[in-house]
Amino acid sequence: MKSTLLALVSLLFVSCLSDNEPSKSVDYTVQNEKEIVDYIAKNKLTAIKTDSGLYYVVNEAGTGARPKASSNVTVAYKGYFTNGNIFDQSNASGISFGLNQVIKGWTEGIPYFKEGGSGILLVPAHLGYGSNGSGPIPGGSVLIFDVKLIKVN
Repeated sequence: MKSTLLALVSLLFVSCLSDNEPSKSVDYTVQNEKEIVDYIAKNKLTAIKTDSGLYYVVNEAGTGARPKASSNVTVAYKGYFTNGNIFDQSNASGISFGLNQVIKGWTEGIPYFKEGGSGILLVPAHLGYGSNGSGPIPGGSVLIFDVKLIKVN
């Protein structure tokens, strides 16, 4: 009886240790801010910081329509990390999507451009894929996107 009780207590303890709890959210705000500021300095960019922590650079403002956060747009882009490694990119004709269907950094950032405009979005993790990441993007990653707003559909 004593060994059965001991085995049961041990099993419960071990099962508590091995629970597959969802990843706890880690706050990367300070680390991401330093990484973005260092990247901006190293690359001699003139970037604007928004209240949310997004940084953006307007290379060409564009002359057409300006999208809203709920607009459907066509954007050509290249996404990469601060070390220059590319994780995704479109072809020159771009892809179409609703700005309410993408990461927060894009929902907020793309409307800073008008049709024909281009620039850079520097997205901290809390406006990207957070502390869990997605596919080739590790949790806590700063994401940089070269974007060209081809059309507000």
